[in-house]
Amino acid sequence: MRSFLVLTLLTTSLATAACSSGPGAPDDAAYVKEVEEARKVKDEAWRASEDPVPASKRDALLPLRYYPPDISYSVPAQLQLSDDRPIVEMPTSTGELRRMEHVGTLQFTLQGQPMTLGAFVEAGTKLESLFVPFADLTTGKDTYAAGRYLDLHPTATGIYTIDFNLAYNPTCAYNETYSCPYPPKSNRLNVAVLAGEKAPGS
Repeated sequence: MRSFLVLTLLTTSLATAACSSGPGAPDDAAYVKEVEEARKVKDEAWRASEDPVPASKRDALLPLRYYPPDISYSVPAQLQLSDDRPIVEMPTSTGELRRMEHVGTLQFTLQGQPMTLGAFVEAGTKLESLFVPFADLTTGKDTYAAGRYLDLHPTATGIYTIDFNLAYNPTCAYNETYSCPYPPKSNRLNVAVLAGEKAPGS
């Protein structure tokens, strides 16, 4: 669907920029501007589309709500691959179970603390994008009660950038007809991630 294609392209663009900044500290002002522009483009695409925000809810839900961009929430990570890619059945917002393969575990440091997040793909699909659902201490308060998502494109090196400024809400936050997986317990962070998308209407 067009809205999801736009989101994928925006995520890819920002992730590529974060990974290709070269030696030295990235330009914070340029990064903030890029994130803000991507958010604006997403709002415009969603307002022009029938999906996922119903027309009757657009004025109430758009523009989307976000924390201000903060480059300290963009951190390097190492993916430790699973030996056998076990199947995990994730509960969803509609009550069904979604079969996901656990590809590996992302290891990173955030706010001075070592952390991990599981990375998944839909069972039986090719490894084209890593699905990283998570919850944190803002979940159910400032951010959506069912958690948030990150998408990462596979790398040959196993080195990634986890950019929580790109964290987004499941589509069921805007349209209850969608079936959205809940983050497993292993993907619940014991910190407040003050980055990315906030709960609708917060």
